Amino acid sequence: MADELIADRNSAGRDLAAALQHYAGRDDVIVLALPRGGVPVGYEIAKAIGAPLDLMLVRKLGTPGQPELAMGAIATGGARVMNQDIVSALGIPQTSVDAVALREQAELERRERIYRGLHAPPPSVRARTVILVDDGVATGATIRVAIAALRQQDPARLVVAVPVAPPETVGVLEREADEVVCLKMPEPFIAIGRWYRDFPQLEDDQVRDWMSRARQ
Repeated sequence: MADELIADRNSAGRDLAAALQHYAGRDDVIVLALPRGGVPVGYEIAKAIGAPLDLMLVRKLGTPGQPELAMGAIATGGARVMNQDIVSALGIPQTSVDAVALREQAELERRERIYRGLHAPPPSVRARTVILVDDGVATGATIRVAIAALRQQDPARLVVAVPVAPPETVGVLEREADEVVCLKMPEPFIAIGRWYRDFPQLEDDQVRDWMSRARQ
């Protein structure tokens, strides 16, 4: 029932893992979590189905002079997704696009070092089944960028797994992913945290801890 709250992110991951058992025990499957909130969810899924856990980081490319307006985004693996309508409408030169992308790439790499460590490169997803995980989706903007970026890397199958999302967003994701597993689709949605009993803000140290536990 939509009004039954999810206990916490780890409980959400265990419930999602039960719905993803058809991917258990396969050596072509990888779980990619969106930090920070998606990491404990992804950890439980990866542990339950016997798959490796890694991260999918996304950084918005803000329009010069209007940084809150996204002209595109970059993501783990070097992918770049652009909103060409905004770039064209505002006449943004390629040099400006590249300058913003370079700055955000440096920040993305900094975060990857914090979370993944100095020597672990981003994983290859080519010809693999990717389970992309977050702790919930509202508008879907970030996870849609992640989907688009992953598509550029030629996965065999792209699965989105989230505990809670509004029905209209799930409908959009179903057109862009090969499969969407969503436990709750409440209306009205309000906010992701509304559907959890325990939904604390996570810190970088906690992300590192989950990743370390997953590697062990």
